[in-house]
Amino acid sequence: MTISRLIEFDADGQTFEGKLVLPDGAPKGTVLICHAWAGRAAHEEAYAETLASHGYAAMAGDVYGKGVRGGSNEENEKLMTPLVQDRDKLQTRLRANLDALAAQPETDAGKIAAAGFCFGGLSVLDMARTNAPLLGVGAFHAILGKPDKPGEGAIKPKVIAFQGFADPMAGPDDLKSFGQEMTEREADWQLYTFGNVTHAFTNEAANQPENGLQFNRFARDRSYHLFGHFLEDAFQ
Repeated sequence: MTISRLIEFDADGQTFEGKLVLPDGAPKGTVLICHAWAGRAAHEEAYAETLASHGYAAMAGDVYGKGVRGGSNEENEKLMTPLVQDRDKLQTRLRANLDALAAQPETDAGKIAAAGFCFGGLSVLDMARTNAPLLGVGAFHAILGKPDKPGEGAIKPKVIAFQGFADPMAGPDDLKSFGQEMTEREADWQLYTFGNVTHAFTNEAANQPENGLQFNRFARDRSYHLFGHFLEDAFQ
């Protein structure tokens, strides 16, 4: 049985709201979940529930602002684009999420990882690039392009990424560039690619094959299984 509560916090002149889900008993570790381009939604909250059912505390985070959500591809793009273009602002908001999560009485600030979907995948990779105080990050069908100021020196958090090989938002050249970047930054990194899989493959609501957005149960289940092992390794 899990329990949940909403957490408000302020940053960048705005109020944000995350949803924390706790397991029955002491958490094995804590995971910050970074949302896709629509804002904190059912998909991220459902994954927080899944992680809590496996013994982790998990918070579906928020970088748009309390109650701010996109309702169409156009609205989502309008919300996401300013933060993709200003990665310092994005990082300020991500660190506020992390600080709010670390401050909860049930969490151990030294045992936190992050997971993100799509735009959230970009978010957690940027947290790794800037050496946020995380043990590891998992990026699912992420936007892989690095920022203009990606950080320097060795990346300390462990990194794992799960990508569809047919993802129009991160093609084979992007996968290669990502691997080169992680290698140059001396990261402990893994990259899994799923054949005949497009973008948004973990999201059951994704059904726009004409735009390269399509749920794939097998890729979702396999990536979640692999990320479970990743968390066990990161938190041991």
